[in-house]
Amino acid sequence: MSLTIKMLGRGRRVAAGSLIVVAALALTACEGGPDAASRPSSAAAPATSHDKASGGDKTSHGSAQPSAAKEQSTAAAQKPSAKAVASPGGKPTGKAPSAAEAHTSTTAASDRCTAANMSLRLGASDAGAGNIRYPLVFTNKGKKACSLRGFPGVSLINRDGSAVGKPATREGGAGGAVRLQPGQSAHALLHTLNEGVSDTPCWAKSQLVFVYPPGSKESMTTGSRGLRVCGGRFDVTAVTAGSLG
Repeated sequence: MSLTIKMLGRGRRVAAGSLIVVAALALTACEGGPDAASRPSSAAAPATSHDKASGGDKTSHGSAQPSAAKEQSTAAAQKPSAKAVASPGGKPTGKAPSAAEAHTSTTAASDRCTAANMSLRLGASDAGAGNIRYPLVFTNKGKKACSLRGFPGVSLINRDGSAVGKPATREGGAGGAVRLQPGQSAHALLHTLNEGVSDTPCWAKSQLVFVYPPGSKESMTTGSRGLRVCGGRFDVTAVTAGSLG
């Protein structure tokens, strides 16, 4: 009888122990309700550790964003615009005349001898080997020096303005500039052939030589001194220094 009572007592203790375990589990389950959901889970901890390991936190992320924006704005400022690109010297690559070049061009135009400041005459003929040449002499009558360069435009006319033959053809090179002080002269040579040298008939005699000085739009005239073009040859050279008679 006593043995049976002891066994029953042990069974009650086992049952009581089982009830305690079940109650503890139920209590744990209750604690895992809505309040537990609001707590940070252990899975979030590695992310926090990773953020710390990479040196990033809420403050550092906030400061990193402005830095990225600053780099983007800097890159945009350094990007070339659609305007003309400057050369290494800071000058436009497009070619434009400098002040010195413009001054040189203006000086050259203003330094040219003009018809108004010169006299014109036809010198004595020089014949030889079937050729005849006449010096066409320009003299500076102005009060300051001037320059002539290149070919004059030359035609033969009568006093009524009618043309005789054709304008002279350029012969030889353009040559350099001739500087004329007041009273100094330069000349160009008119070239034709003696009568009979060629089967081409001679032109009629002219009365005047009609001339445009080199680079000028103003004309001058002088007596032709009996100049007659033969052989279809009528040339003019560029001006050179001196008068040649």
